[in-house]
Amino acid sequence: MAQLAKRRGSPQLTRLDDLAQTEVVSANFLVQILADLRHAGLVVSRRGKDGGYELAKEPSAITLSEIIEAIDPGMFDFVMSREGESGPTVAKVWMEVGKNMHSELNKVTVEDMMQHQAGVMFYIWFLLLGGIHNATAWKKNW
Repeated sequence: MAQLAKRRGSPQLTRLDDLAQTEVVSANFLVQILADLRHAGLVVSRRGKDGGYELAKEPSAITLSEIIEAIDPGMFDFVMSREGESGPTVAKVWMEVGKNMHSELNKVTVEDMMQHQAGVMFYIWFLLLGGIHNATAWKKNW
């Protein structure tokens, strides 16, 4: 998504092979991800000699939570067993974790990623582990 945002406004669409090479990702894997993003309305594609991919909307209008929901729809569904004495408490905590993670990722856009690309993958990783609790504060500090 960051590469598509970088190339937004270009007269040519971004080719799958270019994306795969730039991000060092298998083209076969990437085409599956792009299909999910296309079905979610985040990316548009065109076939043929001049075909390729581009963002379907402005980078400032696409959040990380939308991207994750498109690729892994169950990511924020922390369904836990309520069995046993501690089951209800554990299930409640994990449900809250899922809500908080979704809320924080909903505050970060592709445009934010573009402005702070060097640290964004570390941020996402840290956020997913629960180390950063406020995406707004992260955006202000970068």
